[in-house]
Amino acid sequence: MDSLNRTISQKVNLGYFIFIIFPVMLEDQASNENHVFGESAVVQNCANNILKSNLKFCGALTKRKGLGGWTSAFILLGNQGLATLAFFGVSVNMVLFLTRVLGQDNASAANSVSKWTGTVYLCSLVGAFLSDSYWGRYLTCAIFQLILVLGLVILSLASWLLLIKPAGCGDEKQTCNLTSPIGNAIFYMAIYLVALGYGGHQPTLATFGSDQFDETTNPKDKSSKVAFFCYFYFALNVGSLFSNTILVYYEDNGQWTLGFWVSTAAAVVALLSFLLGSSGYRFVKPFGNPLPRVAQVFVAAARKWKLTLADGDSLYEVQGSQSAIKGSRKILHTEEFGFLDKAAILTEEDGFGKTSAWNLCTITQVEEAKCIIRMLPIWLCTIIYSVAFTQMASLFVEQGTVMEKNLGKFHLPAASMSAFDILSVLICTGIYQQILVPLAGKLSGNPKGLTELQRMGAGIIIGMLAMIAAGLTEIERLKRVIPGKHSSSLSIFWQVPQYVLVGASEVFMYVGQLEFFNSQAPDGIKSFGSSLCMASISAGNFVSSLLVNMVMQITTKGNKPGWIPAEDLNDGHLDKFYFLIAALSAVDFVIYVFCAKWYKCVNADEDTIPPFAPYNNDQEGISRKLL
Repeated sequence: MDSLNRTISQKVNLGYFIFIIFPVMLEDQASNENHVFGESAVVQNCANNILKSNLKFCGALTKRKGLGGWTSAFILLGNQGLATLAFFGVSVNMVLFLTRVLGQDNASAANSVSKWTGTVYLCSLVGAFLSDSYWGRYLTCAIFQLILVLGLVILSLASWLLLIKPAGCGDEKQTCNLTSPIGNAIFYMAIYLVALGYGGHQPTLATFGSDQFDETTNPKDKSSKVAFFCYFYFALNVGSLFSNTILVYYEDNGQWTLGFWVSTAAAVVALLSFLLGSSGYRFVKPFGNPLPRVAQVFVAAARKWKLTLADGDSLYEVQGSQSAIKGSRKILHTEEFGFLDKAAILTEEDGFGKTSAWNLCTITQVEEAKCIIRMLPIWLCTIIYSVAFTQMASLFVEQGTVMEKNLGKFHLPAASMSAFDILSVLICTGIYQQILVPLAGKLSGNPKGLTELQRMGAGIIIGMLAMIAAGLTEIERLKRVIPGKHSSSLSIFWQVPQYVLVGASEVFMYVGQLEFFNSQAPDGIKSFGSSLCMASISAGNFVSSLLVNMVMQITTKGNKPGWIPAEDLNDGHLDKFYFLIAALSAVDFVIYVFCAKWYKCVNADEDTIPPFAPYNNDQEGISRKLL
């Protein structure tokens, strides 16, 4: 700590920026006021000025309202587009890389992609935890982007030096040599670094972008924040459009290393643009580890389970406008899950200032735990949708590889069909924002058009229709199998409806999820709320892998090829697998409707100090402008 504080007063250059300024910028304040910004007199005077007026930053007069806003948000949207381009440059053709270069069979490759993709979005929980608890959103985004760049560099070098032998192999014409165990190990290390980097970065960036709009002081920022999530998903798909059209073409023709290096360059540009925008960002300090806070509620409630439940007004809450969770607004008491309220019963043994947090919790702390419990059923209902969504990166591609892909003299890569999904997202986003929202707003009286829960329900239905369309396409494909070949004469453009429907469902489901979980998560776990959307995709991929294994075990009995044959899809019934997912989606929708009707929205106390309000010098949460 002391070494970091001494370094602040020295001349800062770009070489020190990543490793020195980041930790200082978002480091927790020491309990001693004299060590908030270090021992340097210059820095200490700067800190005092910030604490007094919140206007001066090391001699520069800057108003808080000048930070954040759409200028910073557009930089973050560009960062999201470039990072997504880098990620999808790897993921879009992953299933073909595994089959053509590493020699895996169809079922194994589909499972490998599902597990890897699941890990990507599971890492979002890691990023969200570090962001909310310790590092803050800015530092978390920067570190995980560095990890993404590292993974892409290793992958590019591994494919160039170890895997693509001979050069240009893996293009459906030239078979690659058997890869070495060392090459395989480095490959998997690289792609899982990519999974960690992108997974930890994306949900944190979404929350960091929403932080740039302070709806507590500017009512217009509330609509801007809603629009940001829509544009965030729009930027995500713009970035992936290049990967799904240009990069996928070169990779499909054996130029895998070129595709990986382009992805690496995009990730580097994304990181640099993120750093260059640092001077204009609005920062929110981390709120501390939420896991002990939630655990304390259950422990305290268990210890007081014999007590008679008091009225809501008599439950314990700190006095004044500030919450016990520093920087977080207070949350109003609700009646649901009343057994947890016992954690906030103030007994004679609970001396003020002396009792342990494991014995007595505030209403806000109890309500934070309740919010997590309320969101859990909604989140679980989104997993089956993600099972349908993940087929686009695995079985849709394998289905397309055994269809007619020639358009005149041009050979269309099977993975490039996902461009129709992206175009569907871009078009449906515009239709939703410009047509559906105003129309639905007039009919329902809701300025958002449809509520987040209604949009997520619509996403489940459209996702189910996508699986039905995929199943019907597979039936037609099997009717036109070319005898003696592992392909069909059915044009790959028959896949367009299933990709378009998946894209339309994403606009409703994932944009709705981003808005819902971010708005319903308490201030102290906002990044966790955004990460739930990504964690849904993660769980969906793991469930998809489990479902594939179960189906293969059941359908391969008696020496049958099964629904998803290892060698030739023409021997299987991929259509039945798609219809199975559609049936599961229908059941899931019924359950979701009950959960959505049961759900009660979080109710924050707007009269308490919001996350962006000025803080006293003994509290955390000071936003600082460093560049």
